[in-house]
Order: sequence, then structure tokens, then C-alpha cells
Amino acid sequence: MAVTKPLRIAIATGGRFHVLDLARELDALGHEVRFYSYVPKARALQFGLPARCHVSLLPLMWPFVGWDRLLPKTAPEMREKLLGFALNRAVIARQDSCDVFIGMSGLILEAARFAKSKFGARVYVERGSRHIVSQARILEQTGGQTPSRVAIERELASYKLADKIAVASGQVVDSFLEEDPSLAPKLFKNPYGVDLEQFPQRKAIPSGPPTVLFVGGWTYRKGADVLSAALEQLPEARLIHVGGAGDVSFPTSERFVHYDSVPQWGLGEFYAQAHVFAIASREEGLALVQLQALASGLPLVCTNRTGGADLSLPPGLASRIRVVSSGDANLLAKAISSTLADKLSPLAESDRRILSWRGYGLRYARELDSQEPMCRDAV
Repeated sequence: MAVTKPLRIAIATGGRFHVLDLARELDALGHEVRFYSYVPKARALQFGLPARCHVSLLPLMWPFVGWDRLLPKTAPEMREKLLGFALNRAVIARQDSCDVFIGMSGLILEAARFAKSKFGARVYVERGSRHIVSQARILEQTGGQTPSRVAIERELASYKLADKIAVASGQVVDSFLEEDPSLAPKLFKNPYGVDLEQFPQRKAIPSGPPTVLFVGGWTYRKGADVLSAALEQLPEARLIHVGGAGDVSFPTSERFVHYDSVPQWGLGEFYAQAHVFAIASREEGLALVQLQALASGLPLVCTNRTGGADLSLPPGLASRIRVVSSGDANLLAKAISSTLADKLSPLAESDRRILSWRGYGLRYARELDSQEPMCRDAV
């Protein structure tokens, strides 16, 4: 697909997130893209971002990034405020004229406001989780760590400023409609993608005991306690966890095996060892590891709070996905047991392509193309 109206697009973030992949795909489709972040250039290039797109904020941000990485628990509210302030000032200082400005919701606020007032840019905010009020309520009710007051205020301001709010799943759309129906015209649903070359389909089902894989933080928000309780009901199965330790104790049984976080390109070997991928999150938008698992040929068991249901539209994918209510270890155990008993054929290549970042970028490009032409001389 060649874009009919090439646009100047600014994409601003702190870390990589999914918007680096968005920048790469929109550039490949013919748009003029600038990716503003403190992700080192060498790392950005590892993920396929062309050097011409990369605008480094690190020279302006290194003291705050160092504080965030090395002392994350020191004065957290002050750190959050100063990091957000410095990040937005750095984006503004480096920013070129643009037709479209895309930024992470809440995190990128002042820079988005600047782009709209200075350049007449259309503002898209990327919201990876549920509406912030819904997210806070779920975490408060279930005993998780809730967003700060600052985060909530900035999120709500982002929603108000945005011309469009990009979300990745239907359950996130529902949360916005429940909390603020007036935002309905702004919502743009576009499920994320996966690098099919990094996650090739496994050549054979592994031998050995039934193995369940979970990749992600071992946290309450991710439902690690529920997943652990479900596996306790399946004594014939073992669990492999890949990711950081969190606010839930990891089981001591030898049936539970933990590996620290690995680079994305090192995850393929773990997907090849498992029989099913399970994720029990209480709250998030669309967990990318689900797409990685499906692309690798694994069936998926997930909750209704992971966005996994949105990946089941083609029949070939629907047959490989089971969705259960969050917080219910019994239902999760039954779904895992049933999935382990399934005899699945390899995933069709046409279904794998639906999961790709290319497909994600094409849907985004069509959305941008469907809007009113931008006024390049707007001030």
C-alpha cells in the first residue's frame, strides 16, 4: 500500500513501547516520521527503525532517566512529575513541524498541546490500558497498586486534548464508554502486532511434561497469584515464567521454573518449549506476549482483561484461544487443562499475517488517511 497523502508525523514517547514499531511501519508506507524518545539510537535500529526517523532526547534527559532506572523507589511522586516535565520539554525543544502528533497518553501532554497550537497538528494519544478511572478502580478493589493522582489527572487531560484515542482492544473501548460516553467519537481500536521473523512458528510440539508458559512481570496486576493457584490444581503440569519478579511471591515447588527477563529476540526458545501460553491479568489493554505466543504456534488461555479476545476473529485463531473471567483460578485451571488436551494443526500463514506489525501499520495508515486533510500552514 502506498499512502495517498504523505504526512509529517511526530511520535513521542519515553521508552520504546509499541510506538517504535508504529514509527517503523508508517515510515515504510511513505510517511515522513520522526520518533522522539530517550531510547538509544543503536537499540532503536535493532528494532528496525530507520536512522532518519530517530530523534534522541537522551542528551536532555539523562539525569532524569538515570534517576528513573537506578532509584525508582526514591521520591516516586516527585520523580514522576520531574520525569514527565523534562520529557515534554525535551520533545518541544527538538520538535519539527508536523501534521500529526502521536504520544503516549498521560506521559506526553504538554508536547502534544504544543504541537496542536503551534503546528495545527492532529493529536492521537496512545492508551495501552483501560480508561484510567476504570483501571484505578479495578486495582483498588483487587488490592493492586493504583495510579498516582498525578497520573490520573494527566491521563484525563490527554483524553480531553486528543482528536483520537488509539486503543488496542474491545474491553478497553468498553471501559471508555462506561466512564465517559462523550469520548466515543474519539476512539480508534487497532490491535497491536508482532514481528513474525522474530517469532517463527515452531516446527513441532515439544515432548516432555505438559508445560505452561507465562512471559511478563510476576505481579498482582498480571494475575500471577491466580495463575499459580490454577497450576496447583494441575499436578501433571509445570510452569515456566520468564520476566521480572514483582509483588507476588514465586512458588517454591520445582514444578515452577523462573527465568529473569530476556531480550525480545531471545523469547523464541521459550515459546518453543511450551504447550500452552497462559496469562491471567486483572487489568491491561492488549498484552503483546499473546501475539508472540500465537505467532509461535502456541494456543492461548487468557482472561477477559488481556485483550486476547480481540485476536480471535479469524476462525483459525479463534480455535486456539480460550478466554475466562479474571480472578477465577478454577476457570483458568479448567481452560488450561482443556487446551492441553487439544490436538491443533499448525497455524495457517494467512492467520499469522493478521498478527503482524505490518497489518497494524496498515490499519493505522488507513485511519490517518480517512481524516480531513491537514492544513500545513496552520499556526
